[in-house]
Amino acid sequence: MNVIWNQTPREQWDAAHTTHSAAMQQHWIYGASMRLPGMQIHRAEVRVDGKTVALAQFVCRRYAYLFGVALCTRGPIWLSEVSDTDKARIQRALKRSLPMSWPRIILFSPDLTDPKHPSMAPLTRVLTGYSTVMLDLSQPLTSLRAGLHPYWRNRLSAAERSGLKIAELAHDSPELPRVLAEENRQRERKRFYALPLGFIEHYLEEGGAQSALILQASWQSRPVAAMLFLVHGSSATYQLGWTNPQGRALNAHNLILWNAIERLQQRGIVKLDLGGVNTHDLPGISRFKINTGGEVITYAGGYV
Repeated sequence: MNVIWNQTPREQWDAAHTTHSAAMQQHWIYGASMRLPGMQIHRAEVRVDGKTVALAQFVCRRYAYLFGVALCTRGPIWLSEVSDTDKARIQRALKRSLPMSWPRIILFSPDLTDPKHPSMAPLTRVLTGYSTVMLDLSQPLTSLRAGLHPYWRNRLSAAERSGLKIAELAHDSPELPRVLAEENRQRERKRFYALPLGFIEHYLEEGGAQSALILQASWQSRPVAAMLFLVHGSSATYQLGWTNPQGRALNAHNLILWNAIERLQQRGIVKLDLGGVNTHDLPGISRFKINTGGEVITYAGGYV
């Protein structure tokens, strides 16, 4: 087994990521968009008998010059059938060979739902996993619409009759700073944490026109809501959304999300991650996501 660090061409990485509908956190652009002070990205290619069996992207950062933290989120990407025993062996090899100076903590948050999965047996679970809602966009639109909760579907129907207009914004649209500013005000008001808005700007710069889907709803020519989805290979992830009282009254987010589903399908996207759900702290947005009929997934957590 060979672990090769930081030599895999981007074209090879992107092709494998797309084929396996891997998570955003393992996308090349995700790593390239992490431009915080002291942060480094290390990408590993694992070969067994000359065949590439796994890719793993680590986001690494040193704190106060004292210790480093490396995080492999929703990875590695397994490119072929690998036994649980070999997966455990590969993860140990990744930890040993990561080109990051000591002292350091290396954390895996795998794309698994079973906290006791055999492949994680040699590691220690130190964090519980988060939950999200995953929509299978390979289904026909008729099936997706039938899968909506009746209340959600009724609100969508009302929005379709309301006169709302949906426009797609380019990744470099002059409207984008206002969308991000609305998101920033919402974060300050509700006091919730998410990826820095600078990360989103970097992601759009790195990925270009096809790296996002940005939809805005207007009522009587005035913007009332917007949503932004980041695209990574054959999958997409909901990243942010805002609305004002008029948009809420007109169910603008229902209409935007349904339009997003249609447009992402047209782009060949087969999986939509609607982002984290927390029914205790964010019951409204969590119900909105769950009522789309997607699968609620709770990941296994973090391991060292």
